[in-house]
Amino acid sequence: MKYLVVGGAGYIGSHMVKHLMAAGHDVVVADTVATGPNIEWVELDIADAQGLDALFADYTFDAVFHFASFIQVGESVSDPAKYYQNNVAATLTLLEAMVRAGIECLIFSSSAAVYGDPQYVPIDEQHPKAPINPYGRSKWMVEQMLQDFDRAYGLRSVSLRYFNAAGADPEGALGECHEPETHLIPLILQAASGRREAITVFGHDYDTPDGTCIRDYVHVADLASAHALAVDYLLAGGVSTAFNLGNGLGFSVQEVIDTARVVTGRPIDVVDAPRREGDPARLVADAERAKAVLGWRPRHASLEQIVLHAWQWERQYPWQ
Repeated sequence: MKYLVVGGAGYIGSHMVKHLMAAGHDVVVADTVATGPNIEWVELDIADAQGLDALFADYTFDAVFHFASFIQVGESVSDPAKYYQNNVAATLTLLEAMVRAGIECLIFSSSAAVYGDPQYVPIDEQHPKAPINPYGRSKWMVEQMLQDFDRAYGLRSVSLRYFNAAGADPEGALGECHEPETHLIPLILQAASGRREAITVFGHDYDTPDGTCIRDYVHVADLASAHALAVDYLLAGGVSTAFNLGNGLGFSVQEVIDTARVVTGRPIDVVDAPRREGDPARLVADAERAKAVLGWRPRHASLEQIVLHAWQWERQYPWQ
């Protein structure tokens, strides 16, 4: 198949590109950042309607994978315009261009942030959608746009609602590199490698076994496999829908720190801090629907594997 991956130079997008190419597909990456060698890359912002039209005139794509979003929750609160412009308005430009080009299948990188504060755990796809920050609202707005584009134009889509993407390419070729970094596992591993002095734990008084927040971590390679299954589902005639992607297992902040100490064999200093506003005690996915409908089976479900692969990547810093 011929696939377009927008945002294919990013953390999850780059793993997706590797997965698709390993399966023998023909992949083009559209991003404002260059990709690695041997990957066909077009420098393009999806807010550029003329650029998209030119791209779709040059290539015939079977489907589009959309990873081109800003993801920092705190930044979305302080600068919501940036998030609505990029995550919502630019996505609208992409969808309009797809309709003009007659491309009928889209896999959208969504988020568990569409649910907001959990009313029950584990969270299934029927959980009420009540995002509590502009980032989550931007993802939910796009999901609603996709529903409307299906009804009006026949553009079918699968929205994949990640919980906590984590880990790195098991072969060590790719990994997580955000600036600023806000995700727990790379922050812990930076403390292990000496790139930061300590890891801050926000709250030890939650209603959990060890008092720290519990989150659901899903390996980035397993995310990529879910996207591949989702596009197969659409190309086989599947209807537009959304799936949760998570382990279905919750690990506390303290468990992640303890696991990292074992995996790395390094001391990791901890600084205690008060709870952060808006941090629920537990966020755990019910991903049974993805397993039942797509046949998805996470291969790297253990916390030890996730941390080990992320540590292999961290030890390569500075990355070339």
